[in-house]
Amino acid sequence: MKETLIRSLSGLVYVLLLLICVCFEQALIALFFAFGLICLSEFKKLIQLKSYIPNIIFLLLYAIFGYWQAVLKTENGLTEATQILTVLSIFVVLFLIKDLFSKKTIPLFKTKRFLLTTFYISSAFVFLILIANHYETYNPRILLGSFLLIWINDSFAYLVGKNIGKQKLFEAISPKKTVEGFLGGVFFSCIASYFIATFTETLNFTYWLILAVIISVFGTLGDLIESKFKRQAKVKDSGIIMPGHGGLLDRLDSIIFAAPFIYLFLRILNYVS
Repeated sequence: MKETLIRSLSGLVYVLLLLICVCFEQALIALFFAFGLICLSEFKKLIQLKSYIPNIIFLLLYAIFGYWQAVLKTENGLTEATQILTVLSIFVVLFLIKDLFSKKTIPLFKTKRFLLTTFYISSAFVFLILIANHYETYNPRILLGSFLLIWINDSFAYLVGKNIGKQKLFEAISPKKTVEGFLGGVFFSCIASYFIATFTETLNFTYWLILAVIISVFGTLGDLIESKFKRQAKVKDSGIIMPGHGGLLDRLDSIIFAAPFIYLFLRILNYVS
């Protein structure tokens, strides 16, 4: 009972902090900056990387792509650089998906560790800021909708899997995840996308429906990949910053992995609309 209470209070503080900060652009930038550094630190421990170079790269990426474009409201020649960052980030996470399905362990040679910290962790927080600035003025509704879809997918995947789940999704990595739970998460996320489209008045229902599928699929993959990193490191959680939950990376692994795909989808919409 005590553990459940601690877990609930810890999760509530996390959600409230996010909801409060998202109302103010500067606060959100500061929050994701802190979140990014914490997740980067936790991930470095998982892959046994002690160098401070990833921290410096994170500071540069966040300052140039996040702060410059979001706060100063000008790309100032950074459009091509942002496109390159997007392509490289998606390229790296796609290779992680390949490693998830084709490797017993994820290869962690030195160069790959730096690539992962840069284009898997650090760039994700840049994309989260850019998603919140998808419109010409700060409008965090798409970002909030994305977080809601992550939470709905995770919640219903757990509930459906617990009650009717039989077929294991990826037993070697996450024994509790089931195919039924995964499909239940996608299904209820798709239903939620209708209400998100209605109340946020941002994208239409069709686009939110596509986003729901993107977020559910890549969010689940992100959770599985982080679980594989933890198994390789022989730890249960990525950290201890959130009592009852583990590390911050444990809570953000889904949105981190899905972020470049969400951003790419929004950029495609700009070209086709």
